[in-house]
Amino acid sequence: MKEKIRQIYNHSTLATKIRYSYLLLLIPMVTFLIFCFCNLWASNRNYEDMLNSTVVASEFSLDFKKDFDYETYLLIVENKSVEESMLEDMLNDANRIVKGLEELTDSQENMNRLNSAKKYLNNLEIYKNRIEQNLKDGNKYEDNIEIWENDVQIVTSLLRETIFQYIFFEIKDLQQARTQYQNFFVEMIRFSVVAFAAIFVLITALSYYIPLSITRPIRKLSEVTDQVAKGDLTVRSDVRSGAEVSVLSDSLNTMIDKIDELLEQVKKEQIRLRKAEFELLQSQINPHFLYNTLDAIVWLAEAGEQKKVVSMVGSLSDFFRTSLNQGKDIITIKEELQHSRSYLEIQQMRYQDILNYEIHVPEELHRYLIPKITIQPLVENALYHGIKNKRGLGRIVISGRKEEDFLILQIEDNGIGMRKERLDQVKEGMNQKIPTEKDIYGLYNVNERIRLNFGEKYGLSIESTYGEGTVVSIILPYVDHKSEPE
Repeated sequence: MKEKIRQIYNHSTLATKIRYSYLLLLIPMVTFLIFCFCNLWASNRNYEDMLNSTVVASEFSLDFKKDFDYETYLLIVENKSVEESMLEDMLNDANRIVKGLEELTDSQENMNRLNSAKKYLNNLEIYKNRIEQNLKDGNKYEDNIEIWENDVQIVTSLLRETIFQYIFFEIKDLQQARTQYQNFFVEMIRFSVVAFAAIFVLITALSYYIPLSITRPIRKLSEVTDQVAKGDLTVRSDVRSGAEVSVLSDSLNTMIDKIDELLEQVKKEQIRLRKAEFELLQSQINPHFLYNTLDAIVWLAEAGEQKKVVSMVGSLSDFFRTSLNQGKDIITIKEELQHSRSYLEIQQMRYQDILNYEIHVPEELHRYLIPKITIQPLVENALYHGIKNKRGLGRIVISGRKEEDFLILQIEDNGIGMRKERLDQVKEGMNQKIPTEKDIYGLYNVNERIRLNFGEKYGLSIESTYGEGTVVSIILPYVDHKSEPE
């Protein structure tokens, strides 16, 4: 039986174990409190009844004889009429008080005394009636005085004496009850000390065993998770104590298996990602741009513009040198600006009638790192989607500034700009997992590479006003060339 109870407890849920502990602690305490309350309530009720009985009887004994004798005398001397007399009301009140005392007392002797008091009240009723009859008959003053002196006053004295005896014995019983109450209180204190000592021992035992039965399996799970955190994926949990913990143990083992599988997948994905980044890097070298630049060089050579040919070839060489950069993905802002300057020099020679540019980035920002080919795609967007769609001389300004927690590079153009609907589409497309529009892919590419290298709180921000131009902000952390991002 004991083993069966232990098995039931071990396979119970954590919440059920806690409920068991509360129940085991509450049962003895509630039982003890109920026992104390019932005994105290009964003793207090008995004590209160005797006290009330004494108070009521005292009022009866102090006032009744004097008032009744005087009221009878007033009736005899005809100071009051029968109708004005209060004798009947006084007898009714006295009978009511006696009846109430019968309900309060538990002493048989006092019950006998109350019976005697009732007889005395009946006699007083008879005497009252005789006096009233004599008053009706007339000329019986002496008879009434005799009844008052020999009957009424004697009976009220006997009634008062009986009530005094009642009060005396009630007080005596009250003192005995008080003594019994004190003895009970002393016994209750002794019992309480023993009971609280037993409850304390029980609580001490339960406070050790129950938490231990809950924390032991959790501690075992914690040891397994610590090993997993250190990279050991060969460990497994075998905890079976507690319903939730058993399920958690199985889930942990399943999770370890999944982590092991995912790590293998991540290794494979890393290889694929590096290949995809390489392909992406190569795709940034726009073949059309190369063809158009070479055509422009040929045209300048045929026109005898040797200095411009040399300048354009030098810029093209610098552009491709930075694009390749020995396969590095992260370069300094200085190198990225040089790459963009080479691109702008080439484009300015091609579109000298519509393109002007300025670069105003403080030298103190040059040492910080930026993903390769970040600014050039944004400059290309400004040229082809902004300036070429607006008549007149276009201007592209690259600037930079420092903020408290990050730095900002801005590419600003005075091109055609975007309407609000189109701007919202572009912003939404940048935050999609895979952009659906080809025109947004360049912005998406740059934004995602910044986030992958530096974190989600960095990236691109775009503001545009139709007919006025567009400003693209690049938000970057302060990571200098001496430290590479993870």
